[in-house]
Amino acid sequence: MSTMIFVNLPVTDLDRSKAFYEALGWSINPMFTDENAACVVISDTIMLMILRRDFFQTFTSKEVADPRTTAQALIALSRDSREAVAEIAATALASGGSESRPAQDYGFMVQHAIEDPDGNVLEFMWMDPHAAEQGPDAFLAEGGADS
Repeated sequence: MSTMIFVNLPVTDLDRSKAFYEALGWSINPMFTDENAACVVISDTIMLMILRRDFFQTFTSKEVADPRTTAQALIALSRDSREAVAEIAATALASGGSESRPAQDYGFMVQHAIEDPDGNVLEFMWMDPHAAEQGPDAFLAEGGADS
């Protein structure tokens, strides 16, 4: 069995959050969804568990960070192309997200950080496959990405 990743995120409005994530093309697994939480299926191995803040609090004795004012985690999700990064970022913005920071283009890699309606940061990114194999410095040293 492959390792699966479940990222738990606090949200204030579960229905609004479900709609936002469904707008990005992801589905909700009804078997793990109720009035407290929803399981957002990104892939066969990656799930977001969006949890009402009060329910999220039951999983920790620590104070739950407010993602609008505190960065707890930045969740980077790869896409298949530069265009796919731009497309999902545009969809996220049109669906109630906001730009966390302007899109970054490093030649061999692009990133676009979007906040969901609660302020949780999703960084959509693409990296040239050759840069991913060699590492950015070696890729650029060989003249990759029009260095």
